[in-house]
Amino acid sequence: MEASYESESESESEAGPGTQRPGTGTVSAAVREHLRKLCLREFPCGAGSWNKSRFLPQTWRTWRELVPREEDVVSPGEETVEALLGLVRSRHSPWALLNNSNAEDSFLRELAIRNPLTITDTFFYSYFRSLRVVDKKVTLVDKDLLKFLRLEELVLSANRIKEVDATNLPPTLKVLELYGNEISSMECLCARPPAGLQHLGLGHNKLLGPLESLYVTANHWPNLVSLDLGFNDLTDLQSMVTSLRTLRHLRLLVLQGNPLALVPYYRGLTIDSLAQLCVLDDITVSPNEKHLFRGLSLNGDLLAQEAQFVVTIGNIRGVLDTSVLDPEPGPEGPFITYNYYVTYDFVKDEEGEMNESAGVLAEIVKPSPSLELLVEESPEEVVEDVIEDIVEEVTEEVEGSLESEVEESGESELSVISGPSTILQTPRASAEELAKLRLRIDPRLCPSPGTVLFSTAHKPWAEVIPCSYEMQHSLRDLVPLKAFLLAGTTVTIVEEKEWKVPKKKKEPPKELRQDPPILQVLGRGLVILEPLLAGEPLVSTVCNFGVVRTLTSDRLTLARDSKKIKKVAKKEKPKAVIPIYEGDYHPEPLTVEVQIQLNQCRSAEEALRMFAV
Repeated sequence: MEASYESESESESEAGPGTQRPGTGTVSAAVREHLRKLCLREFPCGAGSWNKSRFLPQTWRTWRELVPREEDVVSPGEETVEALLGLVRSRHSPWALLNNSNAEDSFLRELAIRNPLTITDTFFYSYFRSLRVVDKKVTLVDKDLLKFLRLEELVLSANRIKEVDATNLPPTLKVLELYGNEISSMECLCARPPAGLQHLGLGHNKLLGPLESLYVTANHWPNLVSLDLGFNDLTDLQSMVTSLRTLRHLRLLVLQGNPLALVPYYRGLTIDSLAQLCVLDDITVSPNEKHLFRGLSLNGDLLAQEAQFVVTIGNIRGVLDTSVLDPEPGPEGPFITYNYYVTYDFVKDEEGEMNESAGVLAEIVKPSPSLELLVEESPEEVVEDVIEDIVEEVTEEVEGSLESEVEESGESELSVISGPSTILQTPRASAEELAKLRLRIDPRLCPSPGTVLFSTAHKPWAEVIPCSYEMQHSLRDLVPLKAFLLAGTTVTIVEEKEWKVPKKKKEPPKELRQDPPILQVLGRGLVILEPLLAGEPLVSTVCNFGVVRTLTSDRLTLARDSKKIKKVAKKEKPKAVIPIYEGDYHPEPLTVEVQIQLNQCRSAEEALRMFAV
């Protein structure tokens, strides 16, 4: 006997004047609102002029009050039971149930037609064994729940509950689900929890920190068989499994989605610590797993709590050969070269164990109002602010080269890309001098808040550009790591254009000028990393940024390659060049291969070898 109160559309959830809506906050209010919408005391349900002759007068004895009279003859203006039932069963009837109604709602409405005098508060409180109040904006579990004398299952998922007064929970409860709420600690549930509770679901809440392990012991939940704490912010795996070990009846456990589940030995340590466990994270615990990780829990305190990821970037395909669009250089230059590389952002390694600075293109960007301005302001406003900061620092040495000024101002090469210049009027510098500071910030080349930008090696153009990049990231601050995985990483393909002018022997070094690289974003996209948080060991994808090549550019590339072939030595057999026809032209899209793997230990021996401290 179950009552389910799921969310409804906005039009369906409108309540009349003076009625109490689920948004008022209590579970009992949500139950009353749902029962009101069932119209159990209104036509065609309930008792009224449409069926009054069916019931005995109120002067008869009490035990006969609820007995309907035989329907030999229906009075004028009244309806038969079958006719009334047809009104609530027909999908085309104006009295039909709402689309999201369940079998329990249908049963109650038919009961209100067959025997309406049974529909009383006393009936409801003794009838229901299960209540499902889902997505009703409930904030409070009130004491009226104690009136449900036989309630065994209570589902309050997808609401706005921050705390639960355990004294308001019926002692008969066996199942309690609070998924998708705003509960930050289990402490509130441990005041006087239902002693017979067998399943507790607290997934997708805001449980945070190592102290939550204090509230998952047998002292509070002596009969718990199933526990779901998935997708919270629990961090201390060793403390958690130590507390869970006291739950002798625990057979099903969900911890995935927590930061603690990102450490490579998570599954092995949990399985070895909880010998009676049958299912972990919806995956059956096999005898082979128990054998491979035997003894790991004895050394759990020696294992470093860190997560390891390996990022691999493969080939870039479909890049436009921009060099064919440039004019042929003269004997004095300038000579233009193009290089291509891939960037991605990843969480900062706070421990500083990774010293390979060659792959890091930008310092960590901490969440701050200034960063929000970078996103909200237009590129021109960002450029103006950056140049003003530069001018303040380099006014005294404004005659230096552009490259030296950019370096002194602390700007990385990622800050300089092609685009319209911004002119500033200052009393100390002329327009000619400020022209040297014409910078343009592309927000697409800035790392996300709390992350660092990493880059592959710079490679010249080719039909297929092999990046051959692999980087291991080890992280101990697991809560920001979880937030990063939920947000994903941004992968960008960048074209770097460099101007090179031959040095003149008699020209003083001070007068030499060399423009900084001009960077252009060819493609940019988000790689979803949430599967790594949900238990998947690998995310492998090919980022597709669409077609950037054209028939004209490919023909120019073909013509250039043809000239190179003609210069091949006569002894060598030249390769045939296939001409490009418009009807058969199908350019390859701009793509890059990206793979991100979460390291996971396969045995106790491997875990101790790699992570023992």
